[in-house]
Amino acid sequence: MGNTNIQGIDICAALYAIEVTIMFYHNKRLQYYTPPERPDPLYAKKVQELIGGVFGEMTVMMQYLFQGWNCRGPAKYRDLLLDTGTEEIGHIEILSTLIAQLLDKAPVSLQEESAKDPVVGAAMGGSNPRDIISDVITAAMNPQHAIVTGFGAQPADSVGYPWNGRFIAASGNLLADFRSNLHAESQGRLQAVRLYEMTNDAGVKDTLSFLIARDTMHQNQWLAAIEDLEQSGLETTPVPSSFPLELEKHEFAYQFWNNSEGTDSAQGRWAKGRSIDGKGEFQYVENPQPLGPEIVPSPPNPKLHTTPIDGKAQAGGNGQGSAEPLVNRTTIGS
Repeated sequence: MGNTNIQGIDICAALYAIEVTIMFYHNKRLQYYTPPERPDPLYAKKVQELIGGVFGEMTVMMQYLFQGWNCRGPAKYRDLLLDTGTEEIGHIEILSTLIAQLLDKAPVSLQEESAKDPVVGAAMGGSNPRDIISDVITAAMNPQHAIVTGFGAQPADSVGYPWNGRFIAASGNLLADFRSNLHAESQGRLQAVRLYEMTNDAGVKDTLSFLIARDTMHQNQWLAAIEDLEQSGLETTPVPSSFPLELEKHEFAYQFWNNSEGTDSAQGRWAKGRSIDGKGEFQYVENPQPLGPEIVPSPPNPKLHTTPIDGKAQAGGNGQGSAEPLVNRTTIGS
């Protein structure tokens, strides 16, 4: 079928251009990367946390993409989410490449004697203690890096727990989601910084310094997005702002309850003054009291064979078990 042209516009070409903009494509060049100076299989195990951990790159990638795909608000927020989610795909590739190179030349097996007793093996066999130490470190590596992936990265955390889609938040409420994103980037940057402190490898540090810098940007962008969203009036605190405040027990909405010994919490911003949302006044309740009655559980259903308060109740009053024939007791709740 030939292209259709209306007022000088090639419709087919325009539709193709639109299609290209919403497709993912791979550029063989990494966003940023400096190779490690030396193999380190034990450190490769640690880096897995930045890929498949609760706050790893797989989580933020999927979180931002699903938030973007689910976004029904202004196009700028959808684009923000999809731009950032796509960037996170590249971060996973960076870390996967780093893990693969940290695993390069890692021994597949240990020397038999050293594996039995590294100290005795070194003393009796005349081995270099440094080699024995290296063997011990290799023994602590993630065995699945050799068994499952052939010295490659996994969609799992540093202890081998598989990444789980339940780690992500994509609610459709942008203020709730942007706050979740800020939380994820804060925890992710914290973990990357801790890993930075755990190595002396200049190449690893350089690569991590790039990822840490991007986490800095992402924390700032989500704070900016929260501010932008609230200033637009589309969403405000509390989330969801669309729920009528008169339907909640407003007298309890701004009370801070001191539910532990001591009153140090009374010194905080949350204990006095105007509430952050500007819709109430904080109150400090030093000795909060229960507001509901004591609940006494109802007697159990005998057919569930739950332990009763009175033994006779479960036995149907005769102490000999249920008086009903078995055929009438097979259906719970009948």
